[in-house]
Formats: sequence, structure tokens, C-alpha cells
Amino acid sequence: MQKLTVNLWMQGTAEEAGEFYARALPEAKTEVESRYPTEGLLEFQEPFAGKALTVSLWVRGTKITLINAGQEFMPNPAISIIVVFNAGQRESLDATWAALLEGGTALMPLDTYPFSARYGWVNDKYGVSWQLMESDEPVEPRASVFPALMFGGAAQNRAVEAIEYYSQVLGAKLDSAFPYGEPTEAATAEALMYAQFTLGEDCVAAMDSAVPQDFTFNPGVSLEWPCDGQAEIDRVWEALSAVPEAEACGWLTDKFGVSWQIVPSNMGELMERPGAFEHMLKMKKLVINDF
Repeated sequence: MQKLTVNLWMQGTAEEAGEFYARALPEAKTEVESRYPTEGLLEFQEPFAGKALTVSLWVRGTKITLINAGQEFMPNPAISIIVVFNAGQRESLDATWAALLEGGTALMPLDTYPFSARYGWVNDKYGVSWQLMESDEPVEPRASVFPALMFGGAAQNRAVEAIEYYSQVLGAKLDSAFPYGEPTEAATAEALMYAQFTLGEDCVAAMDSAVPQDFTFNPGVSLEWPCDGQAEIDRVWEALSAVPEAEACGWLTDKFGVSWQIVPSNMGELMERPGAFEHMLKMKKLVINDF
């Protein structure tokens, strides 16, 4: 069962983007999950009154959330989404690549690489990064869509440290790790060329950038993690939050710069309470009894 959810910050384009991704991505569908209330909004949110707040996108059964918001943030390649295709799905891979490339930019051209017979990395027209990859080994749909964290800029060469930390705080389990083995431009010999770990049943990839980057993690792509009860919210929040000024409405930034949304498992139910949205705006860490 999916627990970790990737959230994408859309600059007022969440519904449009949801429809775009539903057409572009394999076995995808979308729907508006929640809307902004018509009152009780902060001044900068007033243009969104009654409009979509969150749009759900399912790709092969994996949920991704599009957040309808302002111009404050934009996704970047520090967190991308990997979509794995089995060997007999090359036509689907190529069609997905063509759709995502429309209005976007190829970061690594669709081609043959030592690690995959068919691979490409694209930044789409909304700024979201996708890595499309053909696998020789069969991959189940549930395990074929997952986020990849690239540690560059201020977080360069901290992938090993991050995985160990997420193991302590969130129970992450390392599945595989491939160090560079020798210094490679920005990467040290011990830095990770690629690694995979799991959070619950959810796969996450991590890597240290091989080349210097002028960007790093930001709230344009955040990771949503649900907690059962206030005590678990308190524990995770205390362990992860490293930038007090970034705390708002359940959002925090950890010591690597990764943005997280730490929410109650019954968040949907809580948001149905009268005045819940207005109450949430007043919180930093979410307090269940204050909804």
C-alpha cells in the first residue's frame, strides 16, 4: 500500500497539468481532489477561491499530487520521477517521451546507455523532471513509478548520509547502492552513482550529481508522509525539521534541503471539519486537535 506521495507545486496550472499528464503518461488518470474554500483565505490565496487546491494523478496506480498554488516555487530536477518500462513496452516509452518533451527540454537524450537499452531524462513544460527507463528484468506496475533524489549544489555528496538518516527517522531500508568508486568531477569516490531504498513499501532512488549543479531541493517538489496519531507527527517533525522559517501548514525542510509534508493519516477527514482550512493556515506543525 502506498504511503509516500510526491507532491508537485503547480503555478496555477494544476488542473491543466493533470489533464496533460493523464494523456502523456502510461495508464494514467486524474481528478480534482480538493478545492480552496471561498472564504478564510490569506490575501495571496484569494485569487484561488473556489478553484482546485489539489489534483490527484495516478500513474499505474501510484498517486502523485499536484498542488495548485502561486509563483513562489517551481519544480526542478533535484527530485525527478522515474517511470520504468518493461522490455516489450518500448513503443509506450517512446510515446511517453514524445509527449513529455513537447514544450520541454531533454536533460539526457533518449538513447542507449550502459545501464539501460532505452533511457531518457526530460524536463517537461511545467518544470517537472521525468526519467524514462527500459528494464531487462520484469517490473510490476506498482514498483515502476517512484521519485529520485539527486544530491547536488549545497547537498552534494550527501546521499549516503541522507539514506542513513531516513533509516533512523522513517525506517528506510537500503536495497542497493553503487558508489562512483573514484572521484568524478563533483562526486567523491564514496558518493553514490545510484541507490534504491524503500520507505514502507515505496521505492525511492537517490544519487549524487556527477557534475556541479546550481540548484538543489526546494518546495517545488515535496514528499508527503502520513503519520498515525499526534505522537508520531511530533516525533517525525522534531527529527526532520531543520529550517524553522520554512515550517508552515505541515511543511518542513530537512537538513538536506528536502521539503516534506508531515500530515495525519486521516488528513482528508480532518479537512472536512468546519473551518479546517483556516485552522490549518495558523499552524506550523499540524496538531490534530486544532482542526
